[in-house]
Formats: sequence, C-alpha cells, structure tokens
Amino acid sequence: MSVCSSLFPISRIFLNRLTVSLLSIAIRLTVLCALLWLAAVDVRCRRLPTKVVMAIGALFFVDALVTRMPIDDVLVHLLLALVVFLICAALFVAKMLGGGDAKLASVVFLWVGLSLSLPALTLISVIGLGVALISLATQRMNPEQRSRPMQALAMFSGARGVPYGVALALGGGLIIALPSVLPLFFTR
Repeated sequence: MSVCSSLFPISRIFLNRLTVSLLSIAIRLTVLCALLWLAAVDVRCRRLPTKVVMAIGALFFVDALVTRMPIDDVLVHLLLALVVFLICAALFVAKMLGGGDAKLASVVFLWVGLSLSLPALTLISVIGLGVALISLATQRMNPEQRSRPMQALAMFSGARGVPYGVALALGGGLIIALPSVLPLFFTR
C-alpha cells in the first residue's frame, strides 16, 4: 500500500467535511441576510412577511440535512420552537406582541436550539430594549423630516408600535450565523 493511497481517504473525508461546513455557512449567511431584510421591512411597514419567515424555517431543515444533525436534536429544536410559539401566541392574544413577531421568534428559536437559547434570549432582549427605547424617544417625531438620518430614525417611532422584529432578526441572526463563521477567522 502506497503512502498516497493511504492518505486519499483522509483527504476525501476532509474535503467532504469542508464542503458540508461551507454549505452550512452559506445557508446560515443566507438566513442572516433574510433576517436583516425582515428587520428593515419591520421598521418600514411593521409587517413580517409569512413566506419569508417560513422560508427561513425551511432552511433550518436543509441545514440539518446538510450537517447530518441527529433526528433527536432536530426534535429538540422543534419542541423548543413549539414552546416559544405557544408563549408568543399567548402574548399575541394579550396584545403584547405582534403575530409576525410570534412567528419569527419561533423560527429563530428553531434555529438556535436549546444549547444557544439563553444567549439568544439575552441578546434579543438587549437589542429589544434598545429598539424600545428608540421607539419611545422618537414617538413624537414628525416622519416628514428633511434629513435622511432623521427620516430613518422617525421610522422607529413607537406611535406605530415597536418593531420588535428588529431585535429578533438581529439577535437571532447573530446567534445563528456567528458560531459557524467565527471558526473561519480564529483557526490557523
């Protein structure tokens, strides 16, 4: 047996893992871009299109297949998403959260899973506090401002409701994308 033939299976395994990793990163970056787009739409329209939210949820299953996530882990992710949806549905009924935010929250937690749920909740809460404070501070701003930065700031006005989808999208997107992207920058 030559050295080349004995190394070939190792290099094929390495290339398969690299391909899977790059494909998963591409999926996660696509999800991050979609979430950032949803954040912009939420600020402008106070709506979160269901088709985009569902597409983000479907990409979780594509990523799970690509990364060969065990079915037990997929079920745990699904269970967490269901629990989050039920909690958010109760908040929606109490008029404390929008319906789009409830859908988006369950999809974000479908992606992050149990192991990253606390960091995700923390980051989303901190960003949500910032969004709420900006919404409160701009509540009486005239949306017909002359300067572009002031117009953009006026879109956050709490007079139309707090765009909490921004916090869900930014916080969730970072928790979804960073764990797969950061190793690219910190490995030798």
